[in-house]
This record gives sequence, C-alpha cells and structure tokens, in this order.
Amino acid sequence: MRNVLPWREPVPLDGTMGEPLARGRFGEYGGRYAPESLVEACREVDEAFREAWADPGFRGALARLLAVHAGRPTPLTPALRLSQALGVRLYLKREDLTHTGSHKINNVLGQALLATRMGRRRLIAETGAGQHGVATATAAALLGLEATVFMGERDIERQALNVFRMRMLGAEVVPVTSGSRTLKDATSEAMRHWVGATGDSHYCIGSVVGPDPYPWMVREFQRVIGEEARAQCAAELRAGVPDHVVACVGGGSNAAGTFAGFADTQARLVGVEAEGGAGAARGRLGVLHGCRSLFLQDGDGQITEAHSVAAGLDYPGVGPEHAHLRDLGRARYVTVTDEEALAAAVRLARTEGIVPALESAHALAWVIRAAGDGDLPAGSTVLMTLSGRGDKDVSTFKELL
Repeated sequence: MRNVLPWREPVPLDGTMGEPLARGRFGEYGGRYAPESLVEACREVDEAFREAWADPGFRGALARLLAVHAGRPTPLTPALRLSQALGVRLYLKREDLTHTGSHKINNVLGQALLATRMGRRRLIAETGAGQHGVATATAAALLGLEATVFMGERDIERQALNVFRMRMLGAEVVPVTSGSRTLKDATSEAMRHWVGATGDSHYCIGSVVGPDPYPWMVREFQRVIGEEARAQCAAELRAGVPDHVVACVGGGSNAAGTFAGFADTQARLVGVEAEGGAGAARGRLGVLHGCRSLFLQDGDGQITEAHSVAAGLDYPGVGPEHAHLRDLGRARYVTVTDEEALAAAVRLARTEGIVPALESAHALAWVIRAAGDGDLPAGSTVLMTLSGRGDKDVSTFKELL
C-alpha cells in the first residue's frame, strides 16, 4: 500500500473497480459536495440504486431493454487494414452500433428505470455532444417520462442534428448562455434546476462525475461494455485479454465502463483526453459539480475553460475514479490534439469504412501515434472502445476538413 495522508481511507490496490469506500470516495477523490438542498436527493438516489442493483428483477429488466431496444451485445470488430498498416492487432468495441449511436444509452436506460422505480416522472440531463441528450430523450419517450436537457449554446450550434433529434423525441432543450456555453456550464445549470425539482424529477447525469453515488452508479451501468468485451476477447485472443485497453476520456464514462471489465487483468489501461481538456493529465485537486477530483485551474484555483473539437471532451476535469486510477498507476492518461483526432477519423473512414465520433477519434489517434513511435510494441493486441458514431460531427468534419 502506498503512503497516504492520515485522514485518507485505505486505498485498495487490486484495481478491481468495485464499490467506492465510505462517503463515496475513490482514495482521496469523489465524495458528495452538494448543496444542502441536494444532499437528501443524493441519499435517496444512493439508497434506490443499491436496492435496485441487488434486485434480479431490476437487472433483468435492464438487460432486456439493452438487448431488444439498444441492440446489445455490440460486436468486437477487427480493424484488419488499419492493423496491418500499424503493425498491431486493433479490435474495436462497437458502441457506435447501439441504438442512438453511442454508449450513452447504456447508462440512461438504467437511470430511467431507476427513476420510474423511485416514482419520478421527469428526467433532467446535461449534454455536450448531444448523445447523452438524445439517449435521455429516447429513454423518456420509451418509458413515458418527460425530459429536460440543458445544452450549452455553443454546443447547440455545432451539434444541430442531435438538438433536432432530442426535440423530435419530445424533450425540452434548454440553451445555456453562461460561461463558455459548453458542457461544464450545461452541467452547472442542470444541477441548479434539480435543486427546485427533486420531488418529481431525477437528475440523469451522463458521465462518471457529480456527487456520490453518480460516479459509481454510472460506471456500473456502463460496465456492460467491459464485461462484453472481456468475454469477446477471451474467445478471440489466444492470450484471452488484450495487451492494451484504450478509450477516450472526457468525464470518462465509456472508459470507466470498459476499464471495469479489465482492471483485474494484466491489460494496460489507457485513457485518451483532448489536449485542451486534460483533467487527468494536467488537472489539479479541486471540487466541481459535487465531487472532488482533478480539474484545470488557474493560479487562483478558479476552473479554467476546456477546449476540444469534440464537444463531449470539452470538460475541464475528469471523474474521481479516473483520478484515483491515475494515482495508483493502474491507468495511464495521455492527450491528443484536435488535428490528430481529425486525421484519425479520416483514416478510420478510409481504411475500415467506419466514421467515428470525434470523441472516439481521440482514442484512435493515440493508437496510431503510439504504434508509430514504439509506445505500442509491434504485434501488440489493442482493444479500443469506439464510443460513438460520427453522424453528429458531419458539419464539423465538413468545416474543418
């Protein structure tokens, strides 16, 4: 066990990504830094989730929805031509093939079922790239709930297709005009709105951030990615597990779900952040949106704006469990530029016939770079989660390419 400050709780070193420690802590990160008016609401969500997650009936209902509505299991696709060019064996976990086009539906169906179980009739959500908003609107329509989605004004402009999809599905989309008008500000507004609506609404957060129990709960709903991929790799690979497991990281839900399936193996875990939003790689300890984690800050400790060509990575921090995995050395966090991500998206499209979301293209960009500079040894097996498809980013591709 590494040396820790006296006030810290013991840090497990097995990397199995189980239940957080007391008070929702992952080492020194996490917690429930919520306004007094939300503490009770978070406690109710915590109790309801623990009860539901221990109920075979709830988990069975979720598994059925994931199968018949979301299209799980998603395939493991060998990227044959790109692998040959890079000198590694690259496999793509195809979350882009789920209904709504990204991994977000896994978490949202779980939270929507939980909201119904709690007697809540409305879902509140934030969104950056729009995929979580679309998933929330989809689940709300499916289960007969209302949906209110907060979205930064800048993201509304660059993700117009997803805004239309949300409204077509019956959701109210609320533009956020404060701050950078991106994901951070949409999250802040959604939490403020929840303060006055806890009686009839559930806050359906989209990533492994926020006050306890959200980082843990969202990771558990996304664990299906890693568990499926683990079984698929066992059938596909002689060694049973890949040498490297790679995923993009904004708040970090698709990465957390993927890593959870491999944390107790010898696979090396790599989270890829946007150069302009590198909370894990360059952040400092702070508190934002209800949890203690690593955030981009100025010299006075004020949160600074993130930037990424991918709206879903335009967040100035990282989920607390990712910060903990970084400290333990269990996962490595690296950064990729906008230009590298755009080039990677084009390369995947032209070698494998797959147009990835710009978020996912960041993970691929690191694989391409690492294979070229020897960071990925020749012949390595690499599992990469393709967290979403690029339909939503066509206007950005058209403008920048």
